[in-house]
Amino acid sequence: MLRVTRYRFQATLRQRRAGYLALVLLIGLVGGLALGAVAGARRTQSSFSTYAASTNPSNLEVFTAFGNPAFGSTKGYEPAIVAKVSRLRYVHSQGVIVGFNGNLDSNVLKGFHPFVAAAEKPPVIEGTLGVEYLTQDRVTLVSGHLADPNNPHQAVMNAQAAKELGVHVGSVVQVGFYSDAQELLPDVGDPSLKPFRAPTFTLVGIVVFSQNVVEDQIDALGSSEVLLSPALTRELASCCAYYSYSALQLVGGASHVGAVEAEVAHLLPQLSAATGSDRPTDIEATADRAIKPEAIALGVFGGLAGLALLFIAAQVIGRQLRLAADERATLRALGADPAMAAADGVIGIGLAVTLGSLLAIAVAIALSPIAPLGPVRPVYPSLGVAFDWTVLGLGFVAMVGVLVAASVFLAWNRAPHRAAVRHRAAERPSAVAHAAAASGLPTPAVTGIRFALDPGTGTNAVPVRSAIVGAVLAMAVVIATVTFGASLNSLIARPPLYGWNWNYALLSGYAGDEDLPAHQTATLLAHDSELVAASGVYLGDGLRIGDQAQVAVLGVSPNAAVAPPLLSGHEVEAPNQIVLAASTMAALHGHLHGTVVVRNGTGPPKRLVIVGTATLPAIGGLEMGSGAVVDYRLIPPALRNAQQSTVTGPNAYFIRTRDGDDSPAALRSLQKISHTINATNDDQPSGGAVSVLRPAEILDSGSIELIPTVLGAALALGAVVALMLTLLASVRRRRRDLALLKTLGLSGRQLAMVVAWQSSVAVAIGAIVGVPLGIVAGRVLWDLFAGEIHAVPAPSVPGLSIVVVVAAALILANVVAAIPGRIAARTPTALML
Repeated sequence: MLRVTRYRFQATLRQRRAGYLALVLLIGLVGGLALGAVAGARRTQSSFSTYAASTNPSNLEVFTAFGNPAFGSTKGYEPAIVAKVSRLRYVHSQGVIVGFNGNLDSNVLKGFHPFVAAAEKPPVIEGTLGVEYLTQDRVTLVSGHLADPNNPHQAVMNAQAAKELGVHVGSVVQVGFYSDAQELLPDVGDPSLKPFRAPTFTLVGIVVFSQNVVEDQIDALGSSEVLLSPALTRELASCCAYYSYSALQLVGGASHVGAVEAEVAHLLPQLSAATGSDRPTDIEATADRAIKPEAIALGVFGGLAGLALLFIAAQVIGRQLRLAADERATLRALGADPAMAAADGVIGIGLAVTLGSLLAIAVAIALSPIAPLGPVRPVYPSLGVAFDWTVLGLGFVAMVGVLVAASVFLAWNRAPHRAAVRHRAAERPSAVAHAAAASGLPTPAVTGIRFALDPGTGTNAVPVRSAIVGAVLAMAVVIATVTFGASLNSLIARPPLYGWNWNYALLSGYAGDEDLPAHQTATLLAHDSELVAASGVYLGDGLRIGDQAQVAVLGVSPNAAVAPPLLSGHEVEAPNQIVLAASTMAALHGHLHGTVVVRNGTGPPKRLVIVGTATLPAIGGLEMGSGAVVDYRLIPPALRNAQQSTVTGPNAYFIRTRDGDDSPAALRSLQKISHTINATNDDQPSGGAVSVLRPAEILDSGSIELIPTVLGAALALGAVVALMLTLLASVRRRRRDLALLKTLGLSGRQLAMVVAWQSSVAVAIGAIVGVPLGIVAGRVLWDLFAGEIHAVPAPSVPGLSIVVVVAAALILANVVAAIPGRIAARTPTALML
């Protein structure tokens, strides 16, 4: 059998090479797109981890001094403490950052005009002592160059700070620094108080800090940072530091973080209790969660493209085998056994599949520089060609294995003795075509319907069923992507779906870090006719819930008028109740009506009843799927007033407006209220009103929006090509039928209409069956996607878009039928004569 099949492959290669080439190109291009998308999804998901590793990251950040008596110190930089931290067990290296209370002198900005938006924090002014941000936790340079470590007159800043200050590379900036003694004065904020030092420096570079690469909009309000050179930092650290912290690299990496945190807490008990510590792995985990939607969408795109490839390639393989049916019958008549006849052509198809799969790997590698998508791409360390051998290897094995197995099955199923049985069974005409003839439709319409539904027999057999199934699949996938895309657009346009269940938030100073005067603010809001509801909230992260440390919480009053959108259960109605976000619920292994133990560090533990789950807003450390809503009185007073402000009250007010949207009139009213609060309080506690603050998952949705469009377009193109091939095959194999119709009097135009009817019927059936399937698939995919990012699942079905897609498909069906129709019109009557 092998000798005969090898001979047959060599003898028929010239005749069949066009079909083999089509199969190679199909697998190579579509398979390469599928492999590239899946590999790109993996590269996107791991992009922040890869970037962070390239910065030589620290394992732990701990505060070592804070110039505030409430924290047990009057100095912002304590060299002795820094030295003790460096000698702690497991500490391998230490980078020191010193923060200053500096005021940028806008009179020296040479015509630039600083602008601080509502609730935005002024730039943080920090300086590095040694390795931090230079060789450890390295910043990424965007433009200019890094500051000379030995030059006190050079500095860099991030783009947010440059925009806020209205400066650029080359600008000269003067900064006023207050001394440690001045920081303790009651009138430290008085503009008449002269700074202790007022050095100038030149902005020599714009950089990106790793903690700002992936961030929510609330984080962006406070991410402006100026970084002084080590030379200037050393000059100012002893006199004018406001705080300092150490970034530590540990022996054994993150495995000893807990032990070092305990030793620092023992060394600095009061400061550690107030400030805690930061683990860069937490930033990495948050970034991975924010990037996850893009990776999921890209992976789903690759999976659907792969499934479409397998289906379309199986059609092409079946068509190749069908074209050689007569030759296999001849082989059988000459004495070939069933296995030998069935194996005819399989060698060529197997080689084409293998070559196409190798081409797919090359295409996937060529597409690899497109990834990663999302916010990490501008700082990704290596955007060149990437080799994900896991995806490429498994994809190669899957394509070759599945398609070769499909070719063997199709060859076995279409062996001459089985094909004869099917031909006899297929001699029954289509009931739909018979009904069309009985209805009195024109002859071209009846014939086109018959051609679309009746596969024919023998040498006239045409793969009409696979064409219809292909049309159904293509329509279902396109409608599913349209439904998914509409749901994505709806999510972006409807803030309540990602936790922002109000129109405005009035934030306290420094993006909600301070307090608003409770009685005054509530009174002003209650008397404003533009506002219909408002709730004061507290933002904190000092509660331990179950075995989770420092969970971000939203402190509310029971039965608050404005609260985050619920996924299940009800809102907090009593002090012993809690509402959890989905990820936090899962981490606690909790369930509705279950209980959790909450510790706030100042009193006995409290057992709270879980009464609901919610999608939380990205504010105050909360995320859509992470955090909790509790009675605000569970948050200790010291944490509710972390800045030790003389004004006490909520950190923010969530506000619904009369018109139910972000109306300019309501914003003007809130701006007046903010001005009134600041005019009557020396601390100026109001930061201003902001509209929706989007989480990073929503901010990066632009990368996701393109994916359904590309998927729908690619698969629609594949469906068009498949339909064209089917029509061409139908015209070629039914030339005698067309010649007979022409002999009986049909004109060339009527023959072209036969092909148009055939094409339209296939697409119409695809629409009738595929549209409902696509809507269901799109809704299911969206519910899964929304669940992954913890948004409120609210799929949207775009009726008008679906009608447009169906109409466009029918029009395209007639356009595609033009070339085969023209060939049919030119069919010579000599075929019959």
